[in-house]
Amino acid sequence: MNWNILASDESIKKTAKALREKGYEVIVVENGKEALEKIKTIIPKNASVMNGSSVTLEQIGYIDYLKSGAHEWNDLHKKITAEQDQEKRVLLRKQSALSDFYLGSVHALTEEGEFLIASNSGSQLPHVVYTSDNLIFVVGTQKIVPAMPDAFQRLEKYVVPFEDEHMKKLYGTGTRLSKIVVFKHESVYSTRKVRLILVKEKLGF
Repeated sequence: MNWNILASDESIKKTAKALREKGYEVIVVENGKEALEKIKTIIPKNASVMNGSSVTLEQIGYIDYLKSGAHEWNDLHKKITAEQDQEKRVLLRKQSALSDFYLGSVHALTEEGEFLIASNSGSQLPHVVYTSDNLIFVVGTQKIVPAMPDAFQRLEKYVVPFEDEHMKKLYGTGTRLSKIVVFKHESVYSTRKVRLILVKEKLGF
């Protein structure tokens, strides 16, 4: 199966409907530029922001925008990387789990409104599972699949090999599939806001 083909408009509409019924906010845009502009309107001044390593966020220009300082957000990632003391850096990373906003992507999204996120270290998972009040996932629609079995296949057969190669080029060491979180719905008692920006463009793996 080809895991890198953009979903049809019909598939996107079906997926968006299912996600909304599960309590998520869905925004559909044409390209990465529109996705970045939408993010700028969502995150308010002085909000603390954190993100994991994400090719998608790089491709839409979010990482460059964050580094530019042109925003008025509290960039927790910048504070972490600027800290030279290793123990203090570890503490800052743990404290960043309480960021107002966490941004990233997902590895597969189903037409049934479910999605999964995998990690080697698990460093981003506290944010996405519970601690950050606002989640923004930017998702290229080539990641849409019919159902969860297909999502796991996409992750294991397509995403992990590409991510392993990518990490080796960047850091000289690969990755492994260590931890997986599946979002089936948001609790009706939750006060968190989970947003998915679906982009009609190939982004990430």
